[in-house]
Amino acid sequence: MAPSNELTRTLCYHRSRPRDAGFSQMPNIKQQKKRVRIAAQERLDNLRFRSTTKTLARRLREAVDAGDKAKTAEEHKRLVSWLDRAAARGAIHKNTAARRKAQADRLVSGKPP
Repeated sequence: MAPSNELTRTLCYHRSRPRDAGFSQMPNIKQQKKRVRIAAQERLDNLRFRSTTKTLARRLREAVDAGDKAKTAEEHKRLVSWLDRAAARGAIHKNTAARRKAQADRLVSGKPP
């Protein structure tokens, strides 16, 4: 049994346009197929960098709240290193990395935000 037209026109993640709004789901040219694969992998890498950044920032806040100086220093070093790496790869903008490092510095030093 073939699905109805409403079911085949499911919405994509934007929810503003149908998935088949004039775009093919997969390109038929070899180089375009490769670019789709590479873009998908880069999206996953960028997501990994953003997600890990948030996790490391949360761990830093928890270490500061606990008052553990050694753990705070260690978590701060890991966060700054990870932010630098993410900015170098282009996963986040360099100004975003600088802003988050400044926020982490203020958190570690105990100054109000």
